[in-house]
Amino acid sequence: MPRTRVHNLNISLDGYAAGEHVTFEEPIGGAERLFEWFDGRAIHGVDGVDDPWTLDRALTSLWGQGVGAEIMGRGKFGPQVGEWTDDGWRGWWGDEPPFRTPVFVMSHFPHPTVEFGNGTSFHFVDGAPEDVLQRAQEAAGGLDVRIGGGPSTVRQFLEAGLVDFMHLMIVPITLGRGVSLWEGTDGAEAAFAVESIGSRSGLTHQLWNRIEPRSPSGQR
Repeated sequence: MPRTRVHNLNISLDGYAAGEHVTFEEPIGGAERLFEWFDGRAIHGVDGVDDPWTLDRALTSLWGQGVGAEIMGRGKFGPQVGEWTDDGWRGWWGDEPPFRTPVFVMSHFPHPTVEFGNGTSFHFVDGAPEDVLQRAQEAAGGLDVRIGGGPSTVRQFLEAGLVDFMHLMIVPITLGRGVSLWEGTDGAEAAFAVESIGSRSGLTHQLWNRIEPRSPSGQR
């Protein structure tokens, strides 16, 4: 059965995984320190990278392996709120977004599909996590679906019992404010076997594997 996965989710020691207010000028919304170490090349794999094959790179490069579709929240696609305007915005990633799969952007407001030549397409959908996941699974063609973030979106799928695997990267800083991954998820860890691995960079990688397979409806 294809899995629903979360990868490379940076989170502070005090549980924050994003800043409070995303703008065009501040796409991380004040949580930039979570990403100071990150080299975006890692998500494309280790081939062709001159740096040593570190633990951090080995784990982050799993991001795209076996994934056929992504689900993301509206805030990850852009900073706009309310009704979409015809401003030509096509996401943060320029002309070659790294996804190379269908991406389902959760939004309460309709928006035309945005397509790119490298196989990335953004589809704007409204619905419960179960419904959006079903659409993404159909588009994934038997491969896994990645929940790409931000933390509020990951939390929705976690609360619904729809996450099979989660890779968290605990960054050794405290932020004091932001968007928490854990708010309202008391006891979520009981459904998972959690393994922690420390790296020389100071990051702690947590691998959450669901103990029991979920049913298609998300129930254990």
